Amino acid sequence: MKKSYLDYVLRVRVPITIFVILASFTLTYFASRAERDGVGYTPVQPINFSHKLHAGQMKIDCQYCHTGVEKSRHAMVPAVSTCMNCHTIARKDRPEIKKLTLYYERGIALPWKRVHRVPDFVYFNHSVHVDAGIDCSSCHGDVRNMDRIGQMNSFTMGACLDCHRNAHEKLPYLKNIKNGPDDCWACHR
Repeated sequence: MKKSYLDYVLRVRVPITIFVILASFTLTYFASRAERDGVGYTPVQPINFSHKLHAGQMKIDCQYCHTGVEKSRHAMVPAVSTCMNCHTIARKDRPEIKKLTLYYERGIALPWKRVHRVPDFVYFNHSVHVDAGIDCSSCHGDVRNMDRIGQMNSFTMGACLDCHRNAHEKLPYLKNIKNGPDDCWACHR
């Protein structure tokens, strides 16, 4: 009796248990991929701001709004006052500009939803990349053609290492670019 039960457990229950564990892991891994690497994340923002219009058609440089990106490790989300540099005059009658003006007049920062994020345990410096001549679109995608910003590229460790190790292939527009550091402490400080 005991031998047949043990035989049943080994032949039926153990394989089913292993299958359920592996299937659960696989489904969880693929279902949570977007959350882990952020690709495709395109939140609705409090103001419908079109990068396609501003950066694309009007050709406003990224650094006009994202100040400090060439000197700081952060790209900085623009203050409402930066937007109002133009919109105290331009297109004041539009509904989205009216919302923007209310934030400005009340002295309230816009509650933008962050789109691009690396984990807190990763040190990333925008200025190093900008100063090396790396175009914003290399990481952020073709922002000049996006009405609504979304994360187009993976910011996982593997994606960053791939670019750091293969800079010549990934960034052919830069003739003399050197590969980036690939030692642990370059990003994990």
